[in-house]
Amino acid sequence: MIRLLVGILVFVINTIYRDRPYPRFYVLETVARVPYFSYLSVLHLYETLGLWRKIDWLKVHFAESWNELHHLLIMESLGGDAFWGDQLLAKTTALIYYWIIVVLYFITPRSAYHFMELVEQHAYISYHKFLTANEAELKLQPAPVVAIGYYRDGDLYMFDAFQTSHHLSERRPKIENLYDVFVAIRDDEMEHVKTMQACQNTNTQFSFNSSHTWEIQPVDLTNSEVNFSSNIPEKAEN
Repeated sequence: MIRLLVGILVFVINTIYRDRPYPRFYVLETVARVPYFSYLSVLHLYETLGLWRKIDWLKVHFAESWNELHHLLIMESLGGDAFWGDQLLAKTTALIYYWIIVVLYFITPRSAYHFMELVEQHAYISYHKFLTANEAELKLQPAPVVAIGYYRDGDLYMFDAFQTSHHLSERRPKIENLYDVFVAIRDDEMEHVKTMQACQNTNTQFSFNSSHTWEIQPVDLTNSEVNFSSNIPEKAEN
């Protein structure tokens, strides 16, 4: 069923958008971020009902949706959403897939993550082929402002959070032209693939953490002198 769902999505995109790369990527990014909304919705429901709380999962999946949002904003800035028919197809497909993944995530989270792994793999391959075929042209075009703000000059904390394979380290893409932007997006997709694979591992529910998670170590105060007033600010002098 998972491969069928992905196969339908890939077939539609490949058939309709064979020679229209930016609308193709717009539709792909609109649909690609939806499963992360599905995961977050179910996780919030579990937490609300008191069944399960795992803040790292919420954090990582939100960071993934934040990353995909900026992919979408980049495609919109390139005119990918200019035609109303592309918007209708993208949003209708996204709505359908949202509810499918919600139900699937309730039944078998591992299958829901496998679905997204396959979608992200397709996205990586699509961007890689596009880069290979259009390298010279893309290097002559400027990077969109939204890409510069997300990858280079903005708040990069959430950018690090979804990359579970980069524990306590940073990946900072070079953004000088449109080619660099698509390289960064392509590499993001592979990071999503790795994260989705990590979510399918055995005992993931108990071991999966975001890249910034750290454990508070207990402090032995048996032989320590503690100055409880050391952190109290002194009264300011007039």
